[in-house]
Parts: sequence; C-alpha cells; structure tokens
Amino acid sequence: MCGLEWLPMLTTRLTARLGIRHPILSAPMAFAAGGALAAAVTHAGGLGLIGGGYGDAEWLGREFAAAGNARIGCGFITWSLAKNPSLLTQALSHAPAAIMLSFGDPRPHAHEIRAAGSALICQIQTLAHARDAIEAGADLIVAQGTEAGGHGADRAVLTLVPEVADCLARFAPDTLLVAAGGIADGRGLAAALALGADGVLMGSRFWAASEALTHPNHQKAALSTNGDGTVRQRATDIARGYDWPPAFTARVLNNRFVQDWEHRPDEHRAMAESLRADYQARVAAGDPDAVGVWVGEATGLIHDVIPAAAIIERTVAEAEAVIARLGSLRIAG
Repeated sequence: MCGLEWLPMLTTRLTARLGIRHPILSAPMAFAAGGALAAAVTHAGGLGLIGGGYGDAEWLGREFAAAGNARIGCGFITWSLAKNPSLLTQALSHAPAAIMLSFGDPRPHAHEIRAAGSALICQIQTLAHARDAIEAGADLIVAQGTEAGGHGADRAVLTLVPEVADCLARFAPDTLLVAAGGIADGRGLAAALALGADGVLMGSRFWAASEALTHPNHQKAALSTNGDGTVRQRATDIARGYDWPPAFTARVLNNRFVQDWEHRPDEHRAMAESLRADYQARVAAGDPDAVGVWVGEATGLIHDVIPAAAIIERTVAEAEAVIARLGSLRIAG
C-alpha cells in the first residue's frame, strides 16, 4: 500500500475536467509506456497514456489488453499516424479517455477523436503549434519544453508555459494547459501550477517506473548521471530509419553511440541501413552505450526505480509541501 487514500489532493481544472484525483498525466512514450504503466498511473489517481508511437497494430492491441479495464488514454506521433490513420480508429475502439497527438498537424484527426467521445490532447512546442491546437479544438494543450526526453524542440518550460497560458486566456479560455519537460518531482509540479498550467505530464520520471517497458540497463545508466549528461541529437533517428521533421530533435543520454555518430550525419546515413540489424539487437539487449537511451534533463532528479503509484504519492506530497511553504512567506514593506 502506498497510502493513496490519505494522499493530499491538488484540485485544478485538470482534475475536474478529466475526473482524476491528481493533476498528473504520464507521457505516451513510444516503446516505454505500455498498458501496465498507463493503468498503474490511472489507478494511482492520475491519467496514464499508452505510447502508440510509430504505429504497430499488434503492439497497440496487446498493450490495451494489458491495461485491463483501467480508464486510460493513448498518444500518437502525428506525422507517423498520418501514414496509417486506421491505428487511430483502432485505439478509439477501446474508448480511451483521451488521445494525445504530438509532432504534426492535429486537425485532420480531430473530428474522429471528438466524435468518439475522447478528449483531444495536443502537445505543442511553439506558439504557432498552440494556435493550430486551438483551431483543432483541443481540450488540453501540453506545452513541452526542450528539457524533455525524447523528441521536442527548442523552447524552455519556464517561458513557454506562461506564454501559452496567456495565449489560451485570450483566445481559448476553456482549453486546459499541461506543462511537460524536466518535471520529475513535486517542485516541478508546484512550479508548473505557478506558471499557469493546470497540471503536468511527466515522461522521464515514469520512464524510470518499475511498470515501464524501459530496459533495466537503460534505467540504471540514467540513474548514474544527471541533466548535464543528456543531449539533443539526430543520430538515433538515423540509426532507426525514422525520417523526423527537421524542427524536432531527440534528447537522450550523451553516450558513446551519440558521440560516435552525431557529428557525422552524412556518413551515418550512408551506413545506417547496413548497421540497423546490429543496432536493433543492441536495443533488445539493453546496451546503454551503443544505442539511444531516451531520458531527459530530469534524469538528475531521478534516484530510484519505483512503482508509478509511489512516484505520484511522492510528487503530490512534495508539491503540497512546497505550496504550503510558499503560502507561509510574508511580503515585507
């Protein structure tokens, strides 16, 4: 037992809108956020999201089954989903609480999501993306800072979140705002609320949850470094053969693989196909030096691999303590 029945509640528009106890969502991380993790987050009072990633119908069906009857959501890489939109129909057949779209135009998929009764979550990295999300009728916008692990862009959480909050207040006041990127504890949750967000989406912290599909060797490597040990790069996409839009890079550990290839992109592209089988084998083996280890700057705030429920319990308790401490401060003069 994690004592969740006694856990403090931070009530926000997000908890009210989604009917959840705590304003915490887990990121739909490709290859890491399966049904077990999503269900664990939901059962602990947040909302868990399965990572639909690049699209694998068999994997998606298996992970929805692994989630059982938990009320969860699912996320997709939008530019990849556009190549196989039937995956969205498949996900919606499970009546998810929400569908999250990231890294592409959400508008072609918005009607189907709304018609199915799921909330539309759009992850954005710029103000232009936010305007597209508003036009698509997003129920929630996730403002993702460059601190995040995996794919993202250049803006930092500290300025992006309040700027998006101001935009929503002016043009879409009913659209909720969630902060993402570098948030791994209660300090980050409290800070996000102070910046104008209604809650947070955490990736790296749940990537290091015991229910995640992350290889233990990768979790161990992440726990042994800090935020200085991560880097935004493109070598991992070249190695895997994914043609990402140029606006997005991916944050991973700055390991031997990245150092070997990041500054030789042309040579890497020329050799990548012949090296791909070996790369995939090393991924399966959990080699932390020879492949991308997908974690963000928050790795320096993560010191253990624990169940998702314990992560939520700790985060909410820390956030309440921070808010209480700030509330006790007095303004001089």
